[in-house]
Amino acid sequence: MTAQVEQRSRLAAVDNLKVVLVAWVIGGHALLGYSAVGGWPYDEVNEVTFAPRVETVLAAVLGPSGLFLMGTFYLLSGLFTPGSLARKGRSRFVRERLLRLGVPWVLSALVVWPLSLWVAYRAAGHDVSPWWVFTHRDPLLDSGSLWFVAILLLFSLVYAVVGRPSETPLTITTGHLAALTAGVAVTTFAVRLWVPARSGQVGDLHVWWWPQLVALFGLGIAGARSGLAERVPERMWRTSRVVAYAALASVPVVAVAAGVSDLSGQSGPFLGGWRWEALLLAVVESVLVVGGSVWLLGLAQRRLTGGGALARALARSAFVAFVVQGPVLVLLAVAARPLPLPAEVKAFVVAGAAIAVSFALGRVVTAHTRLGRIF
Repeated sequence: MTAQVEQRSRLAAVDNLKVVLVAWVIGGHALLGYSAVGGWPYDEVNEVTFAPRVETVLAAVLGPSGLFLMGTFYLLSGLFTPGSLARKGRSRFVRERLLRLGVPWVLSALVVWPLSLWVAYRAAGHDVSPWWVFTHRDPLLDSGSLWFVAILLLFSLVYAVVGRPSETPLTITTGHLAALTAGVAVTTFAVRLWVPARSGQVGDLHVWWWPQLVALFGLGIAGARSGLAERVPERMWRTSRVVAYAALASVPVVAVAAGVSDLSGQSGPFLGGWRWEALLLAVVESVLVVGGSVWLLGLAQRRLTGGGALARALARSAFVAFVVQGPVLVLLAVAARPLPLPAEVKAFVVAGAAIAVSFALGRVVTAHTRLGRIF
């Protein structure tokens, strides 16, 4: 009985980590909408922006998390993909993934996201139509934050075809993680020779991030055979923690050493091409995404083990909250637009409200509609 309780608490830790990550992503998008460096589409029409010094501080404190949080999502997804495929069989697995991931992406890319941005453009005084927004924004078939589910769907379908679920135990060592980190660094730098970071592709597929996303999804699949979802080994967790701390601390130091004082104007050399700055960013990202993701998972298993009714409700609502965050964030930003508040206040108000509203909508959908069977 004790073992069963411990098992539930550790899997509850994964759910709780997902809740924290989703809330963090929603809040981060809200802040980016009021930044000069950008990264969330509301920055195209925002009415106020952070003061340069404030943005620099926020970038130093919060910015590094943006380099690896999405990889953590793919690690968590990979951990449970082999078991899901084994339980459901290939046909049911594919059908459910198409329904759960494919349908939201299509609706967002074709309808929801263009309409949301049309509202934002109109609020900013631009006389445009929804069709203009759909056809003139770059990239075509932008789905907002749901590029994440499009890529996850693609990875899942590939695994359904080529994957062979195995019950044979597998031991993952810190040496494996070091090799994976090196591989991600090299392939990230190579990909960005042709596809720079933050560039747009049809469907907003974030190809420049694929090396780390493929690697973390694959690490999750391998981790499913080593019990990584239940417990990150103590030595591995401690090593990953040290590596993650060092990488996080290095980001502002490296930025200062490289003479970066204007985030929006001086980021170009770091985004891609045959430059030492691009190689440096690829290395830092790779260290963060592998070490940081394993560290976060281990931290959750040791600190985020609560499994009460509220925790379960939030966990159940997390995926829907992620799906609806785009229109929620845009509509809240538009509603706050007339308020005579500086960005330093408005951004955090929008962030807090968006987190609450997104999870509330997630709760309504999962607990009170038939869509709860899907999500």
